[in-house]
Amino acid sequence: MVSSPAGIGHDKSMGVPANHSPEIDAEVAARLRLAIGRLARRIRLDTEYGLPPLQHAALATIEAHGPLRLGELAQREGVTAPTMSRVLASLEERGLVDRRPDPDDARSVLLSLTGSGAGVLGAVRSAHTATLAARLRRLSGDQVESLRSALPILELLIEDDPDRTRKP
Repeated sequence: MVSSPAGIGHDKSMGVPANHSPEIDAEVAARLRLAIGRLARRIRLDTEYGLPPLQHAALATIEAHGPLRLGELAQREGVTAPTMSRVLASLEERGLVDRRPDPDDARSVLLSLTGSGAGVLGAVRSAHTATLAARLRRLSGDQVESLRSALPILELLIEDDPDRTRKP
């Protein structure tokens, strides 16, 4: 345990204060939420690719977990089945998603990406990465290194909490 100049103890392995106070955690959470949300929105707006956020999310989820049934996709995205059905109709119309009968349940269909869907998803990701890279070039080398050091912590925050169940 090391003390910072402010006298707060830190765990050397993670660089995190050993004694969190709820006020500090709430402030950090609020600022981080705002910064991440605004940055994600800026990236989407700066790389207008003609793919709304829910359509992009649906493609990414199908890629990562597919083939999926509509209900499972809706649950993973936290929307209702009718909302997801409209999203999928648009994606299918554009040739980005394919529906095929579920061999385990004749009443259901399985959703998967088409080659075009994978291509569009890759192009959107590349455009988003290029936009973020351009923003990172505005920072100093030390600032970029600070972000690089924070990446493992940020990546921990995006892992699913096994005790939390998602609700649509």
